[in-house]
Amino acid sequence: MRALSLAALGITLAFAPTARAEDPVQSAQTLIQEQIEAFLHDDAATAYSFAAPGIKALFPDKDTFFAMVKKSYQPVYHPGNYAFGKSRAIDNGAVVYQEVLITGRDDKDWTAIYEITRQPDGNYKINGVQILPNTTSEGI
Repeated sequence: MRALSLAALGITLAFAPTARAEDPVQSAQTLIQEQIEAFLHDDAATAYSFAAPGIKALFPDKDTFFAMVKKSYQPVYHPGNYAFGKSRAIDNGAVVYQEVLITGRDDKDWTAIYEITRQPDGNYKINGVQILPNTTSEGI
């Protein structure tokens, strides 16, 4: 009986990380955090790797993408501080909307709303970001 309990515990522990990794909101937050880290390190190739195919169609190489982010999304490119706000997963996690509350390096407050989409291979990619100045969390 004890061996059976240990085997069951081992199986449970073996599959626990997989269950967490498949949580759409957690996956989206991890993706966003990793892209922001890439921006902070000026790592264009890594930052670009998180973009969905539709974004890559608009910005067909990492340098064009990176230049656009630097110009139009400065608070996301180099935030002073950020925290995850509200989130919503729809269509069984096929799309996740994630609010990110940002204080820029200039001390201005921003809200970025990320759209994260699950790709045919099961991975999530960033499909778009809307950035709003001087806002507070109103929900998604």
